[in-house]
Amino acid sequence: MLNPAMLMKIKKLKDKFVENHPKFPLFLNAVYNQGLVEDAIIEINVTRPDGQKLASNIKLKQSDIEMLKEMQNMMK
Repeated sequence: MLNPAMLMKIKKLKDKFVENHPKFPLFLNAVYNQGLVEDAIIEINVTRPDGQKLASNIKLKQSDIEMLKEMQNMMK
């Protein structure tokens, strides 16, 4: 269980992230509102300043969806 001080720290970090990247939470909300479903694929691509590219993806399982929902509930 997270203690109240840790929750406040996480909230402050989240708020700063949203301030720095205001469109990203909107994107996440759009994805969530359409519904995460089993076998959907989440892809992540990172391009470093030196041009190196890293990419990965996951195919969602029901347990992944449940974990993401719990994480979202924790952030409210």
